[in-house]
Amino acid sequence: MVTGASSGIGYELARQLAERGYDLLLVAQDEEIEQAAVNLRHDGRNRVDALRVDLAGYDGVETAWKAIEATGRAVDVIALNAGRGIGGEFVGGTPLGDELDVVAVNVTSTVHLAKRVLPGMVARAEGRVLFTSSIASMMPGTYQAVYNASKSFVQSFAEALRAELKDTGVTVTALMPGPTDTNFFHRAEMDDTRVGAGTKDDPAVVAEQGIAALFDGKEKVVGGSLKTKVQATASKVMPDAAKAELHRRMAEPGSA
Repeated sequence: MVTGASSGIGYELARQLAERGYDLLLVAQDEEIEQAAVNLRHDGRNRVDALRVDLAGYDGVETAWKAIEATGRAVDVIALNAGRGIGGEFVGGTPLGDELDVVAVNVTSTVHLAKRVLPGMVARAEGRVLFTSSIASMMPGTYQAVYNASKSFVQSFAEALRAELKDTGVTVTALMPGPTDTNFFHRAEMDDTRVGAGTKDDPAVVAEQGIAALFDGKEKVVGGSLKTKVQATASKVMPDAAKAELHRRMAEPGSA
């Protein structure tokens, strides 16, 4: 299963898994998920099903889980990739509903679906889990306060689960992309920011690095270009105040 699979990193993760011969259940809330499934059925070697559902609500996640159960098959790999962002000033800028939706998709649905899928993997003593985190998890998100905080949660959650499950046969890997050439920044209303208008990494490259790390059983991988990897390395030693100011310059509305 790959969530957020209609485009961007999620689609590329699904493509990589299809090339490895996996049958797929693709999940996203937009209608493009149907076309994504069509594209990945091109050679007929594997089964690809699409489920259009909004994971921001409890019922949506349960629908995704029931779709898994309906296959009657075990989940060998799950890529918990669905995510949402919103940019702007927390006070007086972003609507409360948008911020709560970020939490619902990035945090709540991730915990919910992991809680449903992981017990079966542990019972079988095999399975691979990929969480799409972000290098944003390593820095205060000035003008993306809730988004960065949500990715910090995902990163911590992934690393904790990996430690808990180390002797179970189930591996947990966190993929940490930097700015990537997807619809994310447009949907987050950040086209007028420096990061939104700037150069970005290729989602196919990010996904390839993520899948390689997943099958190598690695704890985490920074996905993307050398520039992104250097930025992640620098974030380990920079003071939080400096990182917050750097993020301000990249994400402030009108900074493009």
